Amino acid sequence: MLKKLVLVSLLLVGSIYAQTINIAVAANVSYAIDDLIKEFNKTNPDTKVAVTLGSSGKLTAQIKNGAPYQLFMAANMKYPKALYSDKIAITEPVIYAQGSLAILSSKKQDFSKGIMLAKESGISKIAVANPKTAPYGKAAVEAMKNAKIYDEVVSKYVYAESISQTVSYALTAADIGFIAKSSLYSPKMAMYKEGINWTDVDPKLYTPINQGIVILSNAKENSEVKAFYDFILGDKAKKIFNDFGYLVP
Repeated sequence: MLKKLVLVSLLLVGSIYAQTINIAVAANVSYAIDDLIKEFNKTNPDTKVAVTLGSSGKLTAQIKNGAPYQLFMAANMKYPKALYSDKIAITEPVIYAQGSLAILSSKKQDFSKGIMLAKESGISKIAVANPKTAPYGKAAVEAMKNAKIYDEVVSKYVYAESISQTVSYALTAADIGFIAKSSLYSPKMAMYKEGINWTDVDPKLYTPINQGIVILSNAKENSEVKAFYDFILGDKAKKIFNDFGYLVP
């Protein structure tokens, strides 16, 4: 009987100290986030991490409208800076990773042409994340403008709401898609080969995609949110980001 009471007491204590933290995460990080949480939980086993994925613009709008997120991992620095200026974020934006663009197709393509492949007559649909809300979409448009092919290819655009949806469109509804390179490191994408199904976009064609993290006002003095924030900026998280094709500061 005593053993049962001790067990019940331990369970109650565990439930008291276990907490769920709510984080908003840019869609491009969806491929790495599970590995990041697993690594975090090795040292913080009682903290549950609830993730909401989306485009950085839409997540920012939700945050401004009172969504109960406590931490925001954005796809660029623009949106976290805006939240910090509005005093909705309580930490100044810091770069946690730097993303890069790739071109993807489910079919074999002549990727030796690089970005110029987009203007080929055999390419009739190009998947691009909405540049108004998705930083990777903005970078893709910038790359095509700098390559001086934008006017020739803009009529081919098939817009997606987020970079993860862009991957789906690139493999189904379009001939090629401009995606976050990180998505290629998902186990589900292992069948797609560099030089056959994908290639990098020349990084000189677009502004570096500095991805920013902030703690939000809903997490003021929340030690578990701070622990996750510190983890994302630490060496173990950096290794995971590297494994998923990101550069890290």
